[in-house]
Amino acid sequence: MKNILLLLAITAGGCLPIQAGINGILRRYLGDPMQAALVSFAVGTLGLWVYSLAARHSWPGITDLAAVPWWLWTGGLLGAIFVTCTILLGPKLGAATMTAYMLLGQLAVSVVLDHFALVGFPEHPVSLLRLLGVAMLFGGAILVRIF
Repeated sequence: MKNILLLLAITAGGCLPIQAGINGILRRYLGDPMQAALVSFAVGTLGLWVYSLAARHSWPGITDLAAVPWWLWTGGLLGAIFVTCTILLGPKLGAATMTAYMLLGQLAVSVVLDHFALVGFPEHPVSLLRLLGVAMLFGGAILVRIF
């Protein structure tokens, strides 16, 4: 089962540079990165809405929504920042450099989140080997950018 989850993670990661390229082209048609990000999120929202209807998921009530801590609503904003950055950076850096540096940022922050068991992640203390993994990814990102 774990191998299937890892394959799913690789597949999802592979979607990111494709999405960045598609959204970069969409930006050329719409003329603005924010409009391209808005259209991207609108289409994604529509797709999730259709899926939820087809799967007959129940909708939370107003009381349930009101009970959600304010900071949990920021996930969509973080996604919007990420997508907008890929629209801006992809055409300037290229898919490989953009993805390598974004992965570096993701891994570095993830190590901190794991170490302190933040935002719902289980605790995984920082170790020398984990830091070595981050350093290796940093070195890889530099090589991708240079060559």
